[in-house]
Amino acid sequence: MAWRYRLYPTPDQAGRCGRHCADARFVWNLALEQASWWRPGRRPSPGSAERFRQLAEARKGSWLGEGSSSVQQQALRDFDQALRNWWAGTHRRPRWRKAGLDEGFCVRDVSVRRLSRKWAEIVVPKCGPVRFRLSRPLGPHGMARITCDRAGRWHVAFAAPQPAVDRTPTGVVVGVDLGVANTATTSDGEHVHIPRWRPAEERRLVHLQRKLARQQKGSERRARTKHALAVLHARAADRRKDWAEKASTDLVRRYDLIAFEDLRVKDMLRSARGTIESPGRNVAAKAALNRRIATSAWATLVRRTRHKAEASGASVVLVDPRHTSQACSACGHVAAGNRLTQAVFACGACGHGEHADTNAAKNIRARGLRVPARGGTPEVGAPSETRTTRREAA
Repeated sequence: MAWRYRLYPTPDQAGRCGRHCADARFVWNLALEQASWWRPGRRPSPGSAERFRQLAEARKGSWLGEGSSSVQQQALRDFDQALRNWWAGTHRRPRWRKAGLDEGFCVRDVSVRRLSRKWAEIVVPKCGPVRFRLSRPLGPHGMARITCDRAGRWHVAFAAPQPAVDRTPTGVVVGVDLGVANTATTSDGEHVHIPRWRPAEERRLVHLQRKLARQQKGSERRARTKHALAVLHARAADRRKDWAEKASTDLVRRYDLIAFEDLRVKDMLRSARGTIESPGRNVAAKAALNRRIATSAWATLVRRTRHKAEASGASVVLVDPRHTSQACSACGHVAAGNRLTQAVFACGACGHGEHADTNAAKNIRARGLRVPARGGTPEVGAPSETRTTRREAA
């Protein structure tokens, strides 16, 4: 993980930092283009040492020479590491970086000086000392990454280990059902809801989107409207991240074993438009559902819970989500008719009834206790990719 702080560059420093972002993006994309040109039978693409030599040649007498060599060289090091991660199978293939979307660069040999209780400064190449807000204690700082989001906010992040959550072992196991109506429901019957768009924000969002559709591309007014939209979305994203941090900390503090559904969120977000030959149905309804899923932050909640559990001695398991909403947590009867509505579950075999999400969370809890990684018996029909995350004993 990383400890991130809000950076406050002056207008001149912001312009220079923007130049660093453009240089790092250009060097990354050029290296990716060279690597993408390779085909069987062709000469091998340039290696790491050759890319550094080519960068040194390109900097002589060109606009690249006006930028920071350390920033550009670090972009090549990041690309080399991305290739190694891809070949190892731990990360996806390196992708193209786009202006306005991937605005960031790394600073090696970081020099940080504390100014006061709430302020510090970091030395950025060709920018000098830039102030940032100490919204949390200043941790270890070996390398820093400076980024700019779509709302124009600058941040500096330092890589740091995940701190342990202050907790005591409880021996309690919980299952968590993820949904749209109720973002997270525990097997104890608790419903947790992620902050949604406020009514005033929804009205302003629709107004700005309609305004953007009427404006000419490339105009200054359109740029201002896009910035206003970015600010609106940034506020909503900040609330979702804050909710995920607080909810994950609460789960790790209260439970020793946390079971989640192993949801494939990317597949769930696929469009229903279909093709010209076979057009989809209920496209607008599926698009609305996709928006609700995307703003539910399921993956963020699971990821942050896993990180904190690893550092705190708790365990997180991901179980097969199939039929968890249709199976009865009392007798195990599985039938589509058991779930009468979104919130009502009534078993057709034993008559057991309760909130549908709570019933699903209890099924997830039972499957979490039966995963092979904890010494239990594998459930029938469980997929081989059922995973567990647990800190090894020292």
